[in-house]
Amino acid sequence: MRLSNQTISQLPKEVVVPTYDRSNLKTKIVHLGFGAFHRAHQAVFADILATEYNSDWGYCEVNLIGGEKQIEDLKAQDFLFSVCEMSYDNWRTRVVGVAKEALHADVDGITKILAVMTRPEIAIVSITVTEKGYCYLPASASIDTNNLLIKHDIENPTQPKTVPGVIVEALRLRKEMGLKPFTVMSCDNMPENGHVTRNVVLALAKQRDPSLADWIDQNVTFPSTMVDRIVPAVTPETMQKIQKQLGGIEDPAGVAGEPFKQWVIEDNFVAGRPEWQKAGAELVNDVLPYEEMKLRMLNGSHSFFAYLGYLAGYLHIDECMQDPNYVKAARHLMLQEQATTLRVKGVDLQVYADTLLERYRNTGLKHRTWQIAMDGTLKLPQRMLDSIRFHLANQTSFDCLALGVAAWMRYVSGKDDAGNTIDISDPAVDKLTALVLASQDNQERVTALLSLNHVFGEDLSHNQYFIDKVTKAYLSLRDIGAKKTVARLCQSL
Repeated sequence: MRLSNQTISQLPKEVVVPTYDRSNLKTKIVHLGFGAFHRAHQAVFADILATEYNSDWGYCEVNLIGGEKQIEDLKAQDFLFSVCEMSYDNWRTRVVGVAKEALHADVDGITKILAVMTRPEIAIVSITVTEKGYCYLPASASIDTNNLLIKHDIENPTQPKTVPGVIVEALRLRKEMGLKPFTVMSCDNMPENGHVTRNVVLALAKQRDPSLADWIDQNVTFPSTMVDRIVPAVTPETMQKIQKQLGGIEDPAGVAGEPFKQWVIEDNFVAGRPEWQKAGAELVNDVLPYEEMKLRMLNGSHSFFAYLGYLAGYLHIDECMQDPNYVKAARHLMLQEQATTLRVKGVDLQVYADTLLERYRNTGLKHRTWQIAMDGTLKLPQRMLDSIRFHLANQTSFDCLALGVAAWMRYVSGKDDAGNTIDISDPAVDKLTALVLASQDNQERVTALLSLNHVFGEDLSHNQYFIDKVTKAYLSLRDIGAKKTVARLCQSL
C-alpha cells in the first residue's frame, strides 16, 4: 500500500498528518525544483502554517529537467509525502499536504506549466534547482550564454527549458495579459541568491526584448533567502526506514533530514506572501550577512569534510567527526578563517560553530561526502574563495582554506588515497578531466586547474602567494594522503 488519502488514516498515531481541510488550499506558489530539500524545508514551513494557522497557501510542484518519477509519485499519492526528522536513532515523521498540483515539462508540456504560472492568483515562483540550474557564471554572477540550454531558450523563447527561460516567458505572458507580476524567490545555496536570479532573468530578457527587461526590472522583486537544513540524498536504507515509520505504508516521495531547520528571508514581495514568521522563519531587510555566515561556516566546512573525507575513505560526514584531527581542523576553519570574514551581527559565532559540529555528529543523517563534493566548480567561489580573497587583502592566515582548495584539486584528479577511481559529478567535468589528463601530478596540476577563470577569476589564478600555499597543500595530499596531511596541519594550529 502507498501513502494516499485512503491510507493516511492507517498511519501510526505518532505520525503528524494534515488536520486542515486541504480543499481550502489555493495554488499561490509555483515551485521549480521538487527535490528532497524543498520537501524537507519550504514545504514543511507551509504545512506548519496550514496546520496551526489555517494558511491557504498551496503549491504547484514543477520539475523542468529530470525528476520525472518524483512528480509521478506525487501525483499517484494524492500530492501527499512524508518528511522524517533523523536524530541519531530517534525519528519523527509528518505527512505534508500543501502540494495541490504537480507538473513535469517533459510529461505535461511546458505550455501547461506556463499556463499555471500565468494564473492571476500566482504570487510567488520559488526555486530549488542547485547552482547549476541558474546557468550562470559564478565569477561574474551573470548568465552563461554559452550554455546549450540557454542557447535553446534564446532561439526558442516560447518553449523554454531553463529556469531563467521559464520565468522570463511567464513574466512576458503576464505583462501581455495585464496581470500583476509574481515574486521570484531563490532558495538555493548561493550568496545573494536573489541578486543572481535577478541577474540571469534580466540578462535573458534583454536578449529577447529590452522593454520586457525594463518591465521586469521595475516591477518584479527577487528577494534573497538563506536556507538551512541538512537533507541527505535518499538511499534504499532511508526508504526502508521511512516505510517503517509509516507502519509499512510505502512513500517513494518521502524524504528525511535533520531536526534543525532555519529560513531567513528578505521581506520584499510584490504580490503578498505567507506568514512564514509564524512557522519560525526570520523576515529581515538584508539576508546577505546570514547567507555568508551559512555558506562559509556550514557549507565551507561541509566541503572541507567532503573532499578530505572522501579522499581518506570517510563515506559520511559523521565518520569524519570520529577523527579528532578533522574536527579540530574544521573548527579552526570555521572560527579563525571563516568567521573573521563575516559581517553578521548579533550571532555568537563560537556557539554557531559548535552547534554545526554537533549537527555533523548526528549518526542518523548519513550525509554522503560524495554528495556534498558534487558541483565543486560552482560551490568553491562562495564557500572558500571569497574568504581567501579577504585573507589575501588583510594579510591573514588561511591554511585550512588552502588545504580545502587543494583537496578539491586532488579529488577532481580522480583517485582517492587508496587508488580507487572517483566518480566526479560536476557541470565542468569534461573540462576538469581534460586539464587533469594534460598535466603532471605535481605543481603543474595546480596551475592547470587554476586556469579555470570562471572559478578562480584572474586574481587568484595569478596570485603567487595563493598558488604557493595551495601547491604545498596539494603536494602533501599527494605524498602522505589526507589523514596525515590534516594531522600535520593540526600540529601547527
